[in-house]
Amino acid sequence: MKWSLNELTKKKQIAFNENLDLREELVKLSAEILDCLPIEVSGEIAYDDELFYLDYQIKTTLTLPSSRSLKPVKYPIDILVNEIFATEETLKGNQELLDNDLIIVLDKDIISLDESVTDNILLEIPLQILAENEEAEELPSGKFWSVLSEEDYAKQQEDKKEEKKSPFDGLNGLFD
Repeated sequence: MKWSLNELTKKKQIAFNENLDLREELVKLSAEILDCLPIEVSGEIAYDDELFYLDYQIKTTLTLPSSRSLKPVKYPIDILVNEIFATEETLKGNQELLDNDLIIVLDKDIISLDESVTDNILLEIPLQILAENEEAEELPSGKFWSVLSEEDYAKQQEDKKEEKKSPFDGLNGLFD
């Protein structure tokens, strides 16, 4: 869905409620996305004082690989998005506006809902996601190695500090 700036300046406000199928584009842009259900988008776009305000809500479910086992995991997304757009001409005379607010400068005379939704979904992908049963499982380990959680690592570092209280500990292994 796209709106021209002329249309928005005439109508001042347009409400929308759409179901978007951006699966192919999202999978192409991010290797982490295995699948995406149709995206429910509802909100409005408004024009006021030479600025364009895009406010909407995204609801969908992504399928992402687990960080630990790479098994597919369903990840629901429900976010509110507020974006402000302005033309270059508007910002030329008002640099303070650009400095104080996060304003997206339009390079075309069109605002695309699809681009905005795609960008905001990509920003919502978590760095770590685990399947339900993986959170309780033990971390992998081998003969001379093991994966530690952050808490276990911090505890291990504390234990090392406590062991090195003797002033002669620095000489250990000197003649080995």
